Formats: sequence, structure tokens, C-alpha cells
Amino acid sequence: MEPNAWTPGSWRERPATQQPDWPDEAALESALKQLTGMPPLVFAGEARQLTASLADAAEGRAFLLQAGDCAESFGDFSADAIRDKLKVILQMAIVLTYGAGVPVVKVGRIAGQFAKPRSSPTELVGDVELPSFRGHIVNSDAPDAESRVADPSRLVGAYHQSAATLNLVRAFTKGGFADLNKVHVWNQQFVASSAEGRRYELIAAEIERAIRFMKACGILVESEARLREVDFYTSHEALLLGYEESLTRLDSLSGDWYDCSAHMLWVGDRTRELDGAHIEFLAGVRNPIGCKIGPTATVDEVLGICERLDPDRVPGRLTLISRMGVKRIAESLPPLLGAVRQAGHPVVWACDPMHGNTFVSAGGRKTRHFDDVMGEIELFFAACRAEGTWPGGVHVELTGDDVTECLGGAEEILDLEVRYTSACDPRLNGRQSLDLAFRVAELLRA
Repeated sequence: MEPNAWTPGSWRERPATQQPDWPDEAALESALKQLTGMPPLVFAGEARQLTASLADAAEGRAFLLQAGDCAESFGDFSADAIRDKLKVILQMAIVLTYGAGVPVVKVGRIAGQFAKPRSSPTELVGDVELPSFRGHIVNSDAPDAESRVADPSRLVGAYHQSAATLNLVRAFTKGGFADLNKVHVWNQQFVASSAEGRRYELIAAEIERAIRFMKACGILVESEARLREVDFYTSHEALLLGYEESLTRLDSLSGDWYDCSAHMLWVGDRTRELDGAHIEFLAGVRNPIGCKIGPTATVDEVLGICERLDPDRVPGRLTLISRMGVKRIAESLPPLLGAVRQAGHPVVWACDPMHGNTFVSAGGRKTRHFDDVMGEIELFFAACRAEGTWPGGVHVELTGDDVTECLGGAEEILDLEVRYTSACDPRLNGRQSLDLAFRVAELLRA
């Protein structure tokens, strides 16, 4: 297919994996038609602004922090949950900015991260085999056959929850909540009582001292928007292509197509086939794009993805997100780093240390160990530096709730059963997230 022949529906001519088995085609078409008439969730200008910020990360002048839930939930949706998640991400950004001295590009896995790829169409729940839970945008995680039927009305429900989430996120980040004068307020009770929380409070005190100094020098800090507001962007995996197509709009200023479901979209390691539907769709929208790169990726595959998704070599357009696992990254990543650099592709290299380090505990829970998470990040930094590439970011799954889903960390979580609430993958809690941010800041300073 010629590049100028691309349309939002071109993906339908390619093999599409990880799509639900929708039993009612008429209901699906009705839901997609309804979404086509909905207002955009984000705007093309915002996506272009994110591309410009990611260009700085590609060129070694900024660092990407992409973080949020493994999968958003219809059942656990609340203003408090959104606020607490945002608090943790803002705290991590403060630690990284203050500790490493580089601007942090803040991108949430939020306001659209509902769908989950699955390795099998069915799963065992106890002794019963049921259709796999594919995220609340598709079906319910309730353990019965009726709840696991793919329901197109959930697509519209996901849109409305994303709109409400975005409304609150914009209010928080632009309405005073993100004011640097309030850095102490961001510390949650269960974090403030931890060693990481106390380290964070020291940074907050230093920031407040610096602001008082600027005021004493006659600088009108109250009128400086950069001290009171932050730019915060949304992202999710572009898995359900019908949903993404329905929210794709033609920008009247540039004449380009933008997927207005999020500022940034990514394609997963399971769906990154060069001739597949997901790459075809993302090649045509002008949003900044991410691609997960697992340990089986070859040099030819990665270079092909770069050519397909960013043929014009636009800095900030493409982020390659390594998710190798701590045992395989040292061997698998360096050849890819070198090949991409030599080919002249101005990508952001980021590390997802979560998905390659998942295992099942003795009690049957999916979990990750904090030491493995940090171990992969450290090896990622080492590989980037050996290959002359800027380690441009991290991509982590976290929550603002005081959960016990990942083992280890400074507080040494040993018992997953205390507060394990994730319906999908295990997430870092606030203490572990801050611990990670401090350690990453040290790696950046080095």
C-alpha cells in the first residue's frame, strides 16, 4: 500500500491480532459509529507539543517518565484514585528533575489504558475455563461465562471514563494542584512515613527554600506559570483498532491525521508485526508513537519498525521501549541500540522493567521483584552508555494505592496477600515508585 493511500481504516486490509471476538456485529458497529461522532479526547496541538518534548529526550536533553496502571478499571474509578496516582507520578518527576538536573516529560498510562493483550483466548479460573479477561473496555473480570462475553457498549463506557479522567487531570495539573509551593502536599500518608518519603521531604524543603530565595530577590514567582503548572500527557496501548479508528480525526491546521484518544499511542511486543494491522494504523497517525521491543526482536525487525513508523526521521516521533527482562537485556539490547544509532534514527530509548520480569509466586499470584525491576534499569543504562546512546526514559506500572503486589523494595514486601488488588499485572506502590525514582536519578547523575 502506498503511503498516500493511508486512511484510518487501512488497517482492516491487514491481519489484526489480539482483537476480541465480538458476538454482536450490529452492536459493535453501532458503538463505533457513536464514538465517531464524539468530541476528541485530546487535541492535535497537544500531541505536537509532546513530540517536541520527546525530541529533547531523543537528543539527550530530557527524560521520559511514562507511568500508571497496568489496566484502568471501571469499578475502581474515583477522583481520589486519580489524584493519588498523579501525586506519585509528580513526586517521581520532582525527584528525577531535582536529582538529575534534566527536564522530565510526564506521560501517564491513563485515560484510555483499558485493553490488555492476552497470550491465550481462554484462562482457568479455579477449575473452570473461561474466555480471558481482556480489560474492562471489552469484558468483565467477574468469574462467570456471561461476564466474559465481549460487550461493545463498554467501548463507549471507556470513552466517557477517559473524558472524565482527562477533565480531572487537566484541572489538577493546570489549576494549582501541581504548584511547586505545594510539593509537601503531594506526599501521601503511607509514603510520608517511609524512608523514601523522608528523602522526598528533604527535596521539598530545598525547593521551598529556593522559591523563598527567588521571592526575596524580587522575582514574581506567583506569576510564573512554570512553577504552578505542569504539562501532563496521556498514553495507552493502541490495541483495539476499531476504537482507535473511531477517534481518529483530520487536523484542520496541518492536514494530518491524529488519533485523538490519547496524546501518545504504543504498539505492544505481541502486535508489532511489520505487515500487521497495528503497525499499519500507527504509521498513518501523527501522534508520537511507542513500540515495545522484547528479547526476541531482531535488528532487521527493529530497523523495519523505525522505517515504517518514522520514515522521515522526526526526533520525538518514535520511542522504542525495551522490555527484555533482567536475565536477557545485557545480551539482547546492545545490538539493537547500535544498529538504530548507526542507521540515524532519532528515537527515544526507554526501559520497561516490568513486563519482562513477571513470575507467579508460590501462592499463585503474578508478581515482580523490585530487585529485578531495578536490575533491568541498571543494565539498560549500562548498555545505552556503552553504545553511545542516551537512556531516554522509563516506563513503569504503578498505583497511588498502598498495595502489596510487587515483592521487595526498601520496605521489603514479603506477603502479597495483604493488599493485592490488581485485576491484571502487579504494580509498584508509592514507596517503591519513589525508591525507583531516587535510584534512577542517581543513574542519570552518573
